[in-house]
Amino acid sequence: MRTEGDTWDISTGVGSTALFVAAARALAGRGSEPLAVEPYAEFLVREAGPEWADLLDGKMAEHPLLDPRFGVYFQLYQAARTKYFDDYFATAMRAGVRQIVILGAGLDARAYRLPWPDGTTIYELDRTTVLEFKRRALSSCGDEPRADRREVPVDLREDWSKILREHGFDPSEATAWLAEGLLYYLSAAAGDQLFDDIELASAPGSRVAIEEPPTVPDQAPAEPADRPCHMSSQPDWADLVYNEQGSDAVEWFTARGWDATGVTFPDYLDSLDRTAEAVFNDRGWSPSLMRLMTAVRPPRPISR
Repeated sequence: MRTEGDTWDISTGVGSTALFVAAARALAGRGSEPLAVEPYAEFLVREAGPEWADLLDGKMAEHPLLDPRFGVYFQLYQAARTKYFDDYFATAMRAGVRQIVILGAGLDARAYRLPWPDGTTIYELDRTTVLEFKRRALSSCGDEPRADRREVPVDLREDWSKILREHGFDPSEATAWLAEGLLYYLSAAAGDQLFDDIELASAPGSRVAIEEPPTVPDQAPAEPADRPCHMSSQPDWADLVYNEQGSDAVEWFTARGWDATGVTFPDYLDSLDRTAEAVFNDRGWSPSLMRLMTAVRPPRPISR
């Protein structure tokens, strides 16, 4: 179970879930008319070891990501989530935002694949070991980031905003924030503090995009949370999340004057002319309960 001050790397605990999600994105991109294609996901997964490469190469007879009761739906969710946040950043670019902060960046490779305008700076916040793995893996493939990418090694349960400023972040400049797949791994108090810190560091014209998870049923842990992510079973999400009910992000930002909107996963799929049946796995997880949200801080009114 999660504890205050627990640690992980790319193959253990919370870090292992980044590999699982990247593998889902890689597999989802192979389908016909995929919602999103993340070419770096496959490269990063292969760099994690032969077991992960075997999954991508179809050398595994069984794996949760290939299970139609869970994996197929999970792949679709990851592809849809990727598209939603890619579109969010495209809108931010058109609005002239050139300062990007990706909180809990994990294996996010948007700094390498999105068409960032000149002058864009991207701050990626995560644990040192996770950032180092991604940097080594992407450097070995020979590609370079398409923006000024800055790693900010930090635990988001700590005073990350101070460390972010030390790496060059300018709170007077409009910022596009992203918290994708992050709130699962923060306590309710830490999640509220994250919202507070984002607002305090957001100039007018800033925006934020968040994935809001539901709580899952309480279950006794079967293994310690720092175990490797075994390829024979899906990550035991209930052992890795705090599973505490945090603030409703849309309500939180709306109450503070931001223009906030949210969409559930089924409704988002409908907007894309895609449909999927709700599926619950044996831990009670269902993407139909997820909500994606975006909020924009209005610019200052022009004085007359």
